[in-house]
Amino acid sequence: MNIVVIGGGTGSTVVLEGLKKYRELHLSVIVGMMDDGGSNAVVRDEFGLLPLSDVRKSILALSEDNESNYLRKLLTYRYSGCDNLSGHTLGNLLMVAMSDILGSEIEAIDTLSQMFGVRGSVMPVTLDDVRLVAEYDDGTKIVGEHYIDEPEKDINIVKFYLNGKAQAFPRAIQAIKDADYVILGPGDLYTTLLPNLLVDGVGKAIKKSHAKVIYISNLMTKIGQTRHKSVKDIINIIEGYVGRKLDYVLLNNGRIPKEAFQRYVEDGENLIKDDVDESGGRMIIRKDLVANDDIKQEKGDTLKRSFVRHDSQKVGKALSRIFTKNPLGRFFRNIFGQYAD
Repeated sequence: MNIVVIGGGTGSTVVLEGLKKYRELHLSVIVGMMDDGGSNAVVRDEFGLLPLSDVRKSILALSEDNESNYLRKLLTYRYSGCDNLSGHTLGNLLMVAMSDILGSEIEAIDTLSQMFGVRGSVMPVTLDDVRLVAEYDDGTKIVGEHYIDEPEKDINIVKFYLNGKAQAFPRAIQAIKDADYVILGPGDLYTTLLPNLLVDGVGKAIKKSHAKVIYISNLMTKIGQTRHKSVKDIINIIEGYVGRKLDYVLLNNGRIPKEAFQRYVEDGENLIKDDVDESGGRMIIRKDLVANDDIKQEKGDTLKRSFVRHDSQKVGKALSRIFTKNPLGRFFRNIFGQYAD
């Protein structure tokens, strides 16, 4: 069974880590290439390469686990306290070096995937160097994923596009065509999920695909993106870009850790209002999906991160139940389920 995850960042990592133990699944992740903050800004400006952080995270998420876990720790190690390297992860620098050695970012991704025993495929959504552009209801315009991701005030996006033409990476389109399920989210609406749908060919491929489309909702609102928006509002926005209805919507009904939740409330955020039912023809599934452990900021990381996240095992289990509801899914599960980790 072919599963395609579209997005990037921590959200996609959670989904991939949750699904990789199910050996009957062939996993592909299509990663956004518009990140221009932190280490990625240096990678783009000084090395002329596309952003590598989300690619690195996806490779790690799909890599074979080892007892010592030292390789994972090395690739996620983030430098701090030194002017030239602060904010960079060793994994990003390794990918820069591999791209230079092989003369191609694609070859670097494929080679590192082989080195780390990736179970599945990791691919960029595009190889074109483009930036995100957001126009707001107060008349302002912001260029750049990093600035859109962390606006200085609460404003609403009314127009969203790329600053140039971006053609989809051919292998990404083929993966969508071959997919049995396409998973969107979790992830920031305007800086993680929708940027992939802006790339020429991606939305059309999803619309024409025979695959069932699953959307995993975020847990909390975010300033400049989903604050004051409900689940129904967000679904309508996504469906507008894809051009078809979502087949499944996966929502959390678990309890958010109190201390972490309070941090969001203090920043003006809250739970995304659950106002959907199955009258729209979508299957709405509510499960406890939230991670119960407190997420801490990595040493040397200067970007603002989410401290309430999905639990990979809970998400993987919920998705697996969706896959096995259809006859083909049950067949693969019965044949290969014994090989699950």
